[in-house]
Amino acid sequence: MPIATTLRLLAKARGLSATDIATAIPRAGAATVSAWLRGEKLPGKDQLDALARTFGVPAGALLAELASQLDPARTKGEHALLAAYRALNTRQQGALLEVARSMADRKPSKR
Repeated sequence: MPIATTLRLLAKARGLSATDIATAIPRAGAATVSAWLRGEKLPGKDQLDALARTFGVPAGALLAELASQLDPARTKGEHALLAAYRALNTRQQGALLEVARSMADRKPSKR
């Protein structure tokens, strides 16, 4: 789940607006928080720590999501594949993994 979605869900669950959140975050106005919630900007480390405290969640939960988005080893295709996989139910995920493993195990054909 993208960090913006996580932040929106946490804000909604706590009944907090962007303005409410901004008051608890150093160097972040309501416009900046709104941009985070829309996925247009990413918060810095100090801001992530403050967000975690504000929402009452471990900072690692937010940082893990951010790290997955910034992983330079992942291609855009890998990000898209992961997003599609997460949208599937458990049965569909199992089927997709089975297909992917069978494709990976195949030896390339000689042309």
